Amino acid sequence: MTAIGIDLGGTKMEAQVFDDAWNVIARERRDTPCDYPDLVRDVANLIGWAETQGGKSAPVGIGAAGLINPQTGLALTANLAATDQPFPADIADAAGRAITYVNDCRALALSEAVFGQGKGHRIVMALILGTGVGGGLAVDGAILQGPTLTGGEFGHTSAPAHLVAQHDLPIWQCGCGRTGCIETYIAGPGLARLAKQMTGQDVTPPQIATRRGGDMAQVWQLWCDLTADLLHSMTLTADPDVIVLGGGLTHIDGIIDDLTAAAQRAQIGDFGVPPLVLAQGGDTSGARGAAYAAWQAEND
Repeated sequence: MTAIGIDLGGTKMEAQVFDDAWNVIARERRDTPCDYPDLVRDVANLIGWAETQGGKSAPVGIGAAGLINPQTGLALTANLAATDQPFPADIADAAGRAITYVNDCRALALSEAVFGQGKGHRIVMALILGTGVGGGLAVDGAILQGPTLTGGEFGHTSAPAHLVAQHDLPIWQCGCGRTGCIETYIAGPGLARLAKQMTGQDVTPPQIATRRGGDMAQVWQLWCDLTADLLHSMTLTADPDVIVLGGGLTHIDGIIDDLTAAAQRAQIGDFGVPPLVLAQGGDTSGARGAAYAAWQAEND
């Protein structure tokens, strides 16, 4: 056995055990508890289960939404009962072993860079478009992160002023505590919010996608333009070889073509844009990326 990865979500958590060829040889899914002591205990128990599948020597990586403040060790997360708690340290204590804890979007970026759509490329960026917006940057097969551990929180960059003003959009409060974050416009709830603002209708993202050739055409076009502006900023920052898209909104048919066209419109002059591709790993990516980060930490 090579490594253990745990994909820790707000409702479900899944452990995956990987062999030397990075194939999943065992997996276990359990409900995510809603209170902190049970959460720590159950994650530690899940690690224990994974260890029984192939030995206690395998490194363990956990990928979860949210941030860990490197100065305090405390978590900030909207979908787990762990905010203001020393979550990684408490898991390690409960499990009686070292763990590697990474943001789930960064874990997906690493997984796609090493095993998926970014394989063979040097600079790989990932953008997750779902209930929230986040991502990561992998360079030479490793997550690029600095002293704040906030790199990749693309959803909390500011929305483009020219589009907000042109369409007379409100400045919405973000769950991070700031206002005007791009996430409030282009995450799944943001897309529905745009439709309500522009048409007065309460519609879901799948309904908007289905009707984007009709009465939701302007809503969809604006969403593409807003998302493309973020892709433009990402391109100007790192000039990646490829940008991998993941998350629930990327299940919309034709999204790659629509966003590629919008990204080209947002680019400077007639310069090109990085290829946009859909994440390959699916529900394996988060756990596999976390497991690989743990393997790297042990072998570097």
